[in-house]
Amino acid sequence: MPSNLVNIREWVTLHKGARVRCRELRSRRKVEIKQGVILETYPRLFTMFIESQNSTVSFRYSDLLTHEVEIELLSAPEVTI
Repeated sequence: MPSNLVNIREWVTLHKGARVRCRELRSRRKVEIKQGVILETYPRLFTMFIESQNSTVSFRYSDLLTHEVEIELLSAPEVTI
């Protein structure tokens, strides 16, 4: 994962549409692991569709920088030419 906000934003934008596993630190010793697809990217946040909850959630790029949220790439987006 990149180490500054500009690189993190570019990485997330590059993987828009990809299936990812999201590990989110919630509170004391509570970790949520979700799988979904990166839907949209915005200047300060990005959205993901979480399959198990059938809902959309948003995360800030700073969450990735501070490791409150970790993203693991499961597959690259399919590109058709």
